[in-house]
Amino acid sequence: MASIVLSSSMPLQKPWRKVFTWERSKNFRMLRASLADGDALLKAAKYTVDTYIRSGMVVGLGSGHASCLAIEYLGRQLKEGTLKDIVGIPMSNFSGSEAVKAGIPLDEYQESSQIDFAFNDADTMEEGTLIAIIGRRKWQGGESIIQEKSIVEEAGKLAFIVTERQYGRLLDGSVPVLVHAYNWMHTAEEIDDLFLGDAEVWRRPALGHSGPLGGDFPLVTRDGHNILDLIFTSPILNPAAQQ
Repeated sequence: MASIVLSSSMPLQKPWRKVFTWERSKNFRMLRASLADGDALLKAAKYTVDTYIRSGMVVGLGSGHASCLAIEYLGRQLKEGTLKDIVGIPMSNFSGSEAVKAGIPLDEYQESSQIDFAFNDADTMEEGTLIAIIGRRKWQGGESIIQEKSIVEEAGKLAFIVTERQYGRLLDGSVPVLVHAYNWMHTAEEIDDLFLGDAEVWRRPALGHSGPLGGDFPLVTRDGHNILDLIFTSPILNPAAQQ
């Protein structure tokens, strides 16, 4: 198993729609950690904390397995006194809960928040372009995807932690799209027409099995949005143009 940390100090260049684009620069760093004992993600998580986080920072705390490992390690660094005066801003209920258990002081995200660094998981990332897809994870009703987007965009530096399997030459699978719940059907039909034959559009449910209409309990975020999963039947060609 291998893990990769991808980071850049440059801000994201385009509005967030569950597909991230950032530019390769002289500040771009990449760590490949190939380990047979299954500790690759833990090594990448530790590398992220040790390399980018310094005492006194405000840190955006991502969601996912790798981010959980980074949160746990960051908490240990605080308890041991290696790092001090860290404030975490969680991207989700999950990361907030993990941070509390790790002993990381938290603050709520506000538009005026100054975030020095953020880390997060990515579902998949395209080699070379560094276009990443996030948001495939199971969301809980009442969570704010807008908040996660804002924390990622506002961070002075950002790192994604992904496995070797998630980092490749082609992006495939589903792309989550955020839409207003009150007119989701109209938007879904427009998206379906746009990608006719190349993808299916399903509304994500809060409970039960997924389907085109989202079942009896469609997911509604804290901001009043539905998530439409745009499920591609073949690799996504020219993903930068989809933004």
